[in-house]
Amino acid sequence: MSLRLAATFARRELRGGLRGFRVFLACLALGVAAIAAVGTVRSGIEAGLAEQGSALLGGDAQATLTYRFAAEPELAFMREVSTTLSETVDFRSMITVGDDRALTQVRAVDDAYPLVGNVTLDPPMPLPDALAGNGTLPGGVMERVLADRLGLTPGDTFRMGTQDFVMSAVLASYPDNGAGGFSLGPRSIVLTKDLANAGLLSEGTLFDTDYRMLLPAGTDLQALEDRADSQFRDTGMRWRDSREGAGGTARFVERIGAFLILVGLSGLAVGGVGVSAAVRAYLGNKTGTIAILKTLGATRGTIFTTYALQIGVLTLLGVAIGLILGGGIPVLLAPVIEAQLPIPADFGFAPAPLIEAAIYGILAAAIFTLWPLARTEQIRAATLFRDAFAGGTALPRWPYLAITAALIALLLGLAIWFSGTAWLTLWTAGGIAGALLILVLAAALIRWIACISRRAARGRPALRLALASIGARGGESTSVVLSLGLGLAVLAAIGQIDGNLRRAFTAELPERAPSYFFVDIQPDQIDGYRQILADNPAVTRVDTAPMLRGIITRINDEDAEKVAGGHWVVRGDRSITYADALPEGSTISAGEWWPEGYSDAPQISFASEEAAEIGLSLGDTLTVNVLGRDITGTITSFREVNWDSAGLGFVLTFNSAALAGAPHSWISTVYATPESEAQILRDLATAYPNITAIRIRDAIDRVATLIEGVTAATRYGALATLVTGFLVLIGAAAAGERARTFEAAVLKTLGATRGMIITSFALRAALLGFAAGAVALAAGILGGWAVQTFIMEGDYQIIWANALWIIGGGVLVSLLAGLAFAIRPLQAAPAQVLRSRD
Repeated sequence: MSLRLAATFARRELRGGLRGFRVFLACLALGVAAIAAVGTVRSGIEAGLAEQGSALLGGDAQATLTYRFAAEPELAFMREVSTTLSETVDFRSMITVGDDRALTQVRAVDDAYPLVGNVTLDPPMPLPDALAGNGTLPGGVMERVLADRLGLTPGDTFRMGTQDFVMSAVLASYPDNGAGGFSLGPRSIVLTKDLANAGLLSEGTLFDTDYRMLLPAGTDLQALEDRADSQFRDTGMRWRDSREGAGGTARFVERIGAFLILVGLSGLAVGGVGVSAAVRAYLGNKTGTIAILKTLGATRGTIFTTYALQIGVLTLLGVAIGLILGGGIPVLLAPVIEAQLPIPADFGFAPAPLIEAAIYGILAAAIFTLWPLARTEQIRAATLFRDAFAGGTALPRWPYLAITAALIALLLGLAIWFSGTAWLTLWTAGGIAGALLILVLAAALIRWIACISRRAARGRPALRLALASIGARGGESTSVVLSLGLGLAVLAAIGQIDGNLRRAFTAELPERAPSYFFVDIQPDQIDGYRQILADNPAVTRVDTAPMLRGIITRINDEDAEKVAGGHWVVRGDRSITYADALPEGSTISAGEWWPEGYSDAPQISFASEEAAEIGLSLGDTLTVNVLGRDITGTITSFREVNWDSAGLGFVLTFNSAALAGAPHSWISTVYATPESEAQILRDLATAYPNITAIRIRDAIDRVATLIEGVTAATRYGALATLVTGFLVLIGAAAAGERARTFEAAVLKTLGATRGMIITSFALRAALLGFAAGAVALAAGILGGWAVQTFIMEGDYQIIWANALWIIGGGVLVSLLAGLAFAIRPLQAAPAQVLRSRD
């Protein structure tokens, strides 16, 4: 084989232009552009988070404690390693204005706050002036949404706990807002010293203290973190520095970006169907050329290399177009995107996501073009002037199959490496492969049904012609079902998952969830609290429990995070409780509950599902740090915990004697009629101003909003897949235009009217669209069920509204593509068409 000769042939072939490869380039470019755009946006956000790490954190480093302020040894360490130290307290509370009350996330600060960045207020003023108050009352600032909700303007007064404040300004922005995680209420800021008489920061109440530090230049952050961890980890101190200033936000961006890129790969798979079809159609038109080359002595290798070089050049062109679009559009739209993001971003040229997208594009093109290229070997010189490419064996020779398998394995391996999530990547790949297999089988089934249904269509020529075309071997059925089906299947699955999550949060959960969740109830208030609710006939149920927060530091005297493999239970602090008798409604699944009045060595009852995930057994010991003190207990029972009810639930429960002496507060859930909720809140807030109320329906709405953001991003990725499928469909329709022209000419010659012919074409497109939508819906329902059942571990119900949109979309898209390429066949003169085929 001569590579130079093959290159010469390929160059001459390419002189003919890009006719026949427009769909090839569009499908490949769109798939690559989608992946490159997601990667570029993710890189821009990650760059912004990295650059603003100190501002997002509020300093160069931060130490966080739960339920308490730092002890003197901890303060001495922080003063030693820092040049400036600032203490802030973060907690939830109720703001009261007359009879109106609203939940807020309070940040109580000292005079050094903020160490990094600036607080922006409206009207503009320095934060110290705003917090100084009016000479009579201390000052406070709050976000506009909270001020508007309570009808407050600068100069008005509000109450927090038992302390009155004057609202000095609206809080427009503040620097350390990137790592706070999920918040149930808008932010407000006051001075910590002004809360001394508010009754909100007593022992046992729920609050976190954050100690932000400015470090000397050149500080080794990793060495400092190791030192803090070794000295204070067992006291419950959590250390973080500017390298991870965004906290969980950075991890969320990374994970959602990886997931969206995997969704983009499904679009590339759909585009691969179009790429393969375009190459097959192009080579089908080159049958005569290939036969002539073989007649003149060209070897199989020379012919394969000739067309492989052509496809390779066009692949590079398509990938380049995709990279320009995917990398350029986010940069051009950077001001718009940045304005919509609640976190900083820095968009610019990012080579890593472009390289990743290019690799995906090249590998996908190679996988989907190798099969049709391999079939050029089956064309012989004797088949000159015959449509030999449509015949031949179905499978290429085994070396090509082996290379295809190797390329797929390489693509999967790189996807795992790039995304960092083998489990998610393999599930996505399996879903795409399964959907493609289902669609291929469904296309064969649709052809068979169309063939056997022709008899039933006697007397209806338009329908009979449509069924005959659908059932024809080598027709458009497979390409239509594949191109439309995968995009619609992704949309259907997302719609089903989104619908079931919304149903769980907005329909089923409120029916069984409590009305309110109350926290920070002091031990000396719990009896009076219960009495107020007992006297209210609208209250149907009240659950209460003592609550502390602790960090599991050791499991069987070994590091808990290493033993548990980073399980969520051992990451950070967790709510824990104590009980003497087994709480009502609890079920022991293994072991035994301690006797009432038990006061010997601490015993623990652990949630059974989480225990199984970690690998805990009866008799294992856990060391839990509570308020800086280590408590080691033995697991003596496992119990079932229902997390779906929004009621009280604890992973760890100690016997009463183990924790009753520690400072703590109580939490409670209240079940009542919706119309009585406002009065219950007024009664309790009047009697106990320090108690914080969280309305469950408000929390559900916040969660639903977060879910909408994630599913919207996923839907956009699925829509890109559907657009690619539409392009493939257009390519298939364009490739079949010549056959439709001949078919229309024959039908006109036999006496068919234009109306009958166009009706036949429309029925063909609509029936194929309906079939593709129905198959995609079945695949989407199956995928949604699998995710909801095995990953979300929730109940599943088919969302029929989404289902109807999927089928309707399939019919509409197929009709548009089919009828768009039916105009010229109808206008062609039969005599001219038939004469050209002689």
